[in-house]
Amino acid sequence: MIHWPRWRKRLAVAALHLLAFLLALWACVPFVWMLSASTMPAGEASQFPPRLFPSSPTLAHYSTLLDRLSLARYFLNSLVLAIGVSLASLLVNSMAGYAFSKLAFPGRRPLFTVLLSTMIIPGQVTMLPVFLLLKHLHLLNSYLGIILPGMASVFAVYLVKQYFDALPDSLLEAARLDGAGDWAIYWRIMLPLSRPILATLGLFTFVGTWNDFLWPLIVMTREDMYTLPVALATLMGEHAQDVELMMAGCVLTVLPIVIVFLLLQRHYLRGILIGGLRE
Repeated sequence: MIHWPRWRKRLAVAALHLLAFLLALWACVPFVWMLSASTMPAGEASQFPPRLFPSSPTLAHYSTLLDRLSLARYFLNSLVLAIGVSLASLLVNSMAGYAFSKLAFPGRRPLFTVLLSTMIIPGQVTMLPVFLLLKHLHLLNSYLGIILPGMASVFAVYLVKQYFDALPDSLLEAARLDGAGDWAIYWRIMLPLSRPILATLGLFTFVGTWNDFLWPLIVMTREDMYTLPVALATLMGEHAQDVELMMAGCVLTVLPIVIVFLLLQRHYLRGILIGGLRE
């Protein structure tokens, strides 16, 4: 075993920290430019060499967006769908994870293996049958058309099951001795102990639903049911040369996600840390 002098260890740690800082700074450059370009005067964002900061900041593009698009309606659609899918996903996937982890029923292992094997199927393959099914159920252009297909996820079931597997069975046995049923154990014991992983899953689902473009574009054909990403895509078609206006739309689309992350980052980081420490 090689014993390095203390000053070399400190130098190596400092070099790693500097490298991590530079990589983080580099990752932030596109976001900073997007924010800066949204406040640039018309045509300045397309200049070469590109500018990182505006010569004379303006909020005119945000005002233009509010005049041309029904942002409040699109924002409401995105918010309802993101929250609806996230809450439904937490309930359904945590119940499935609890069943596969703690309940003994015939065919549990083969069923879970089949469930995991479906992860190799691309999501685009199932889009057409799901679309036809929703059409027969008259759920197109409705919130349920997006919430119902998004409420179950194999990855989410696997994630929650792995977390439940690490919780001791003695907790369940003690609760059963006290007369608690499976629903009471799930609701009163397992869920409160699983807040970090549920916060992580909720954030993943919220961000994924908020940013989703293809499925809302397929299901929502009426303009008043568009989500923010879909509405932003129509803006790109009409104002493809107005880079500053498009960047203002991107900022308004990203802003709620940043707020949600800041609110849940403590639980999110804890969930990632716990997940990374498990075998």
